[in-house]
Amino acid sequence: MSAKHVDLLVVGAGPAGLAAALEAKRHGLEPLVVDENVLPGGQIYRSVSRSPLADPGVLGPDYLRGRALVDAFTGADIGYWPQTLAWQIGTDKRVCVTRQGAGGGTLQIEAGAIVLASGAQERPFPIPGWTLPGVMGVGAAQTLLKASALVPDTPAVLAGCGPLLYLFAWQLINAGVPVRAILDTAEASARREALRHAGGALRAPSYLLKGFRLLRAIRAAGVQHVKHVSSLRVLGKTQAEAVEYAVHGQTQRIDTALVLLHQGVIPNTQVTRSIGCDHEWDDAQLCWRPRTDSWGETSVPGIFVAGDGAGIGGALAAEPSGRLAAVQAAVSLGRIDAARRDSRALTLRRELASHTSIRPFLDALYRPADGFRAPADDNTIVCRCEEVTAGDVRRMADLGCVGPNQTKSFSRCGMGPCQGRFCGMTVAELLAQAQGCPVPEVGYYRIRPPIKPVTLGELATAIEAPEFLSERAGFPK
Repeated sequence: MSAKHVDLLVVGAGPAGLAAALEAKRHGLEPLVVDENVLPGGQIYRSVSRSPLADPGVLGPDYLRGRALVDAFTGADIGYWPQTLAWQIGTDKRVCVTRQGAGGGTLQIEAGAIVLASGAQERPFPIPGWTLPGVMGVGAAQTLLKASALVPDTPAVLAGCGPLLYLFAWQLINAGVPVRAILDTAEASARREALRHAGGALRAPSYLLKGFRLLRAIRAAGVQHVKHVSSLRVLGKTQAEAVEYAVHGQTQRIDTALVLLHQGVIPNTQVTRSIGCDHEWDDAQLCWRPRTDSWGETSVPGIFVAGDGAGIGGALAAEPSGRLAAVQAAVSLGRIDAARRDSRALTLRRELASHTSIRPFLDALYRPADGFRAPADDNTIVCRCEEVTAGDVRRMADLGCVGPNQTKSFSRCGMGPCQGRFCGMTVAELLAQAQGCPVPEVGYYRIRPPIKPVTLGELATAIEAPEFLSERAGFPK
């Protein structure tokens, strides 16, 4: 297999990855950015430079803001390879990547340092009926809108909790698509808990103002908004036909052929787990995150995590996070000294703090309810790939399974194409509930490469290093 050395390898071309690459270039490093998508921008700025929408402004000013970052990146002399999967990363910073599509193949990269900017993923939301056609995640629906200008042809019911739920409802309204209803599953106690963090929220007034504007626009559009939903299920035989929910003990129903689910996002830790980085449980965000220092460096020297992959902070916080990782990488590789790093870091840390001060408020306000993270209905599917139910997991716990890795032996749960991305959190919470112990004691799946499917043909086709480096930042030809 052909191999090539680079100063800094950046995995992911979202706001954290792009900012890291630009900062690295500024300090004399030669970064290389690999990304699975066709265009730079990540999920938050997906297709911002080539939007298929007649008016990209319907997605809002935060989305359009990403164009300046993408333009700065594509205008820089930075190595960039889109449609490229980094499927194995070793502690020695040797990385196996595979390019997708025509002319694809595999190459090994030897990096001086690595910045992982793999972002976040939607938290699993297993409810009865969530596997029916006509049910999908809000994030997936938003991707269709950004990447392909596809919108629902029927009024959707949005259900769950989290800022994205309201942002996407607002974006649909702007795009001229009616929203049938919003069913908010956040508990009544969440608002009281959030008020304890009001001081930090007031230091980020722009975020509060944005939230008020979204709610006002949704209200003005006449969207039914139901709060404190305590149970939720999708009804239908072969596809979604209705959503049934309960509020204050009263069960109600809305007929709909499209249900969009969302209950927040969590760090995508598949890559860091496959490397062997240490992880810790974040009780505020109810998720695992890689253990990092103030620069984003993991327990594996020279490997950094930036952006939401290190803990949910949002797109604006991701940029200074990526830049901080890059300046520390520049020090570790001998391109700048600590004094220059620290001088630059003062500005970056102030910027980061201005965007993270509101996070405890948002984490408390949109904390997913226990009943929606560990479904009570034994018939609810939790592992979509292998069709394993919540009842199956509880029975495995009764048989002596103490962690998610043991459930694989009993049921193949977590061994499907998604590699546990959409069931790992749920399985861990169900096992913890059954055993009466905290989730950190239960643990998580052991992730092994390849972290996503790779074909034998791709493995057998070596890409020459000179060809690999021939593409610079800018759009692929």
